[in-house]
Amino acid sequence: MAGRIEPEYFERARQKGRVIVREPPKLDLDAYIANYKGIYARFGNVDVLRYGTGKTRFERLFLIGTCSSYLYLEALKGAISEARTGRDVVRYGDATATLHEIVPEEPEGILDLGWMDRTTKQVKAETDRLELELKGYKNNLIKESIRMGYDDLGQHYHRVGALADSTKAFGRMREFCTTPSHVVIMKLRLLNVSIDQRNWANVQTNVASIRQTGPKSVELEKIAAKLSAAMGLSHMGLGSYREAAREFLNTDPRMAGAKPDDSADDESYSEVMTPNDVAVYGGLCALASMSRDELQKKVLDNVSFRNYLELEPQIRRAISFFVAGKYSSCLSILNSYKPDYLLDIYLQQHVDGIYCEIRTKAIRQYFIPFSHVTFSALAASFDTDEATIEAELTSMIKKGELDARIDLVDRVLLARKSNPRNTVHAGALSTTKEYGDTAHLRLMRMEIINAGLEVKGKKGRGDARGWLNNPAPEEPLSDRIAGDVFLPTMDKSLRSGLRNG
Repeated sequence: MAGRIEPEYFERARQKGRVIVREPPKLDLDAYIANYKGIYARFGNVDVLRYGTGKTRFERLFLIGTCSSYLYLEALKGAISEARTGRDVVRYGDATATLHEIVPEEPEGILDLGWMDRTTKQVKAETDRLELELKGYKNNLIKESIRMGYDDLGQHYHRVGALADSTKAFGRMREFCTTPSHVVIMKLRLLNVSIDQRNWANVQTNVASIRQTGPKSVELEKIAAKLSAAMGLSHMGLGSYREAAREFLNTDPRMAGAKPDDSADDESYSEVMTPNDVAVYGGLCALASMSRDELQKKVLDNVSFRNYLELEPQIRRAISFFVAGKYSSCLSILNSYKPDYLLDIYLQQHVDGIYCEIRTKAIRQYFIPFSHVTFSALAASFDTDEATIEAELTSMIKKGELDARIDLVDRVLLARKSNPRNTVHAGALSTTKEYGDTAHLRLMRMEIINAGLEVKGKKGRGDARGWLNNPAPEEPLSDRIAGDVFLPTMDKSLRSGLRNG
């Protein structure tokens, strides 16, 4: 099968620091990509244009084609075919050029200049037509027609890959929206464009805006799962794994039962992600950020999220093993699926960070019951060698993630010994000193008042006695007592000399 002999393209890409997956993934490419919506849906023998982001199929195929030395040929051919069903000439050119660079003899790697020229002219003609219609709607001053004109233009720009122009068109719809449902439609359009742009801040802004739009309605309930999934995706994109896990875990289970092939199903979000993705993203983010108790209560016992976990049983098993303290089994499952996760367009750049967080938590949890553990025992428990576990422990201790010491002579990890008795004694001595200082100041104040040496406060300073209870922060209490109480009884020149030091 093509892909067993790694082309030079991937070695060069690896030297540039790009992620290259050599191992064969567990996913079946055709079944995997069939779960996502494209720009066109096939009903019978007819291709019907439908609006979604329409880009996720191409992006996923193109990523697999440029990162997997095992599936690159099938993926790039699929990406070229997907690009030709739409009108994004730039993406078609990128996929074709990449395939030609990897396998020059492939016929699909040769640009179809005739198709590119025809498509470019069609795109320009469609753009001109939509802009002319919009101009006519503006002249007629019909708000609903103007809103629909901007909507059609924004969708057109989105399909051809002009994301900045699409954002502008959808943004101009706002002043012509006359109902809350119109505002929600506009925000959903902007939300999908922002996801394609990887503009996570705008994603969060649009989700928050939709959630605050009027009272709850049937329409908002239908898109609630989409909003949670999009918000979780934005948090994951920004590296906030705990917030991402919370959003994914709260995703309405309706999406799990949605039909991706039904273009009329509003509860499906397969133009961006599938219920399987929600399970994977939510499970991994929860493993990286939650304690064992939280994983049990918020993930495994979560009735709503259970519908998603059933779609990805390996995630449920990994979380169950982690909760049960079987860290080696948990990490083994995650490592076996790592090639698949590295080929995900949203997860790829976070896989190493998430796996590092999970492994760090596992090591820390494993070490809690022990006073000392040998490197050999740790290496056996985490399915690695002693040199690797030593490097991990050293890094964790330097970062303050593990409160322990390393004995390199005996090759043992030692827990820091804390003496609770010394801690209690130190706290008692500190409390005693504080109590003595407070009592001394209060007795001094009583003696000053009894001797008639009290100085009345200046006008506007409130209670005359307030200066002693609340001295100015820039001047110590002892200086206030010495200056305001005792100095008035001294000679004026001597008093001035003492004040000036």
